[in-house]
Amino acid sequence: MGEKSEFEPGDKAPNPGVYMEVGEASFHTEIQDPKMVTLERGETFPQTTNKDRKWKKKSKAQVH
Repeated sequence: MGEKSEFEPGDKAPNPGVYMEVGEASFHTEIQDPKMVTLERGETFPQTTNKDRKWKKKSKAQVH
């Protein structure tokens, strides 16, 4: 089984990197000016700007 790719606020970052907000169906929902955070492994994800959003690693969040 692979590593989880979307994270809820309060989850711990599995790896260091830049994470950005995505919608529920990330590649169908375009978010204008999404919030981004840089986290180290084990740091906690902050709250999103909307309860329906999640965090995803930036390199995996950009589909196009």
